[in-house]
Amino acid sequence: MTSPSACSLDMAMRNLIHIIVPALLVALASPADAQRTDFIPEALQGVDVDERLGGMVDLDLTFVNAEGESVRLRDFVRDGRPILLTLNYYDCPMLCDLQLNAVVDTLSQLRENWVPGNQFELVTISFDPEEGPELAAGKQRAYRASLGRGSDAGWHFLVGDRENIDALTEQLGYMYQFIEEAGEFSHPSVLMFLSPEGRITRYLYGLMYDPQDVRLALLEASEGRVGSPMERIILSCFIYDPDRGAYIPYAFGIMRIAGAVTVFLILVMLLVLWRREQHEPVPTAA
Repeated sequence: MTSPSACSLDMAMRNLIHIIVPALLVALASPADAQRTDFIPEALQGVDVDERLGGMVDLDLTFVNAEGESVRLRDFVRDGRPILLTLNYYDCPMLCDLQLNAVVDTLSQLRENWVPGNQFELVTISFDPEEGPELAAGKQRAYRASLGRGSDAGWHFLVGDRENIDALTEQLGYMYQFIEEAGEFSHPSVLMFLSPEGRITRYLYGLMYDPQDVRLALLEASEGRVGSPMERIILSCFIYDPDRGAYIPYAFGIMRIAGAVTVFLILVMLLVLWRREQHEPVPTAA
């Protein structure tokens, strides 16, 4: 006879698989892949991202930070910095921590060149209106510490009411659903990038993020206001490929940069020849 504890464990495992496996499929699939899928599991129905590239997010939407204070998204737009935004919920059993850990890993590879609170702001918002600031505070302490910056880290964990959450997810095209039998949410794993004006500039999907893709997405979202001059030049050599879900070399941009370098080298050569000619002695008549 199977013990009650074994049955409970078996039921818990089935519920976990019922949530996590479909969610992983959403996280790892590109929008194009999702459209080509003929069979959609029940836990995935209504779970998707309808990209609103170029659309605007209302920066006056109000949330509550980890200290229990009312804040607006506009409060995180500082000195022309873009916003890297994630939507999660803090009681998530697995997927959200996997995504946020991937963010930490990616940012650690970007080192000091791209630091939340310096070149951009990182904002995580719970889409579960039942979660309060105490849960946000716990996550914020843990993930700020994982970045090695403590209270100075520009990573903000927020909660909100249903009205503001619904408005934000609608503007972003972010769709999720609550699975009653499991008591968990099924949701996509995606990074979203906002310009300082609140314009949606890029979505990056998955549970692992290429540091170069994140860096280029931040450059793109900043509209040239942050990043080194060299990084802004490099951005023109890449273009986002939605089928691959990544930035790829852009032939025209590379040719344009190569042409500019060639012109510069020719000008330098002409300048050297001109200066040499100016210093050569003028021959005198015999």
